[in-house]
Amino acid sequence: MENCPFCKILTGELPSTLVYSDEICTAMMDIQPFNPGHLLVIPNEHISGFSDLPPETGKHIFGIAQKLAQALQMSGIQSDGINLFLADGKAAMQEVPHFHLHIIPRFEGDGFEFRFSPRYLELPTRDELEKNAHHIQQALNID
Repeated sequence: MENCPFCKILTGELPSTLVYSDEICTAMMDIQPFNPGHLLVIPNEHISGFSDLPPETGKHIFGIAQKLAQALQMSGIQSDGINLFLADGKAAMQEVPHFHLHIIPRFEGDGFEFRFSPRYLELPTRDELEKNAHHIQQALNID
């Protein structure tokens, strides 16, 4: 895609610090990291969102993410845990319209947190859970 910064990184038009690359995906250091060692894994072809990601590409990306997370934890960079974060769509805080998976090293007191709405403390009824599950099951289309 013409104005996609990740596509420009892949073509060499923009700089990056690469950690890994193969024929399907590339991993790089995030230029605005939550913590030192924060990585992004992107498909080498322009894919906007999670629902557009071919299953085999997704499987490969998550396999590479697992290896990168293990390497990160063995690297000496402070990391007592790992968060994988996927923002899919503007409402979910996706800023670059190219699928990317964050690998974020975590440690006690790092200051990175999720803030939940007050609604989080209001547990749904079993009927609400069943109703939502039914809607999802009706929309589910597995090949």
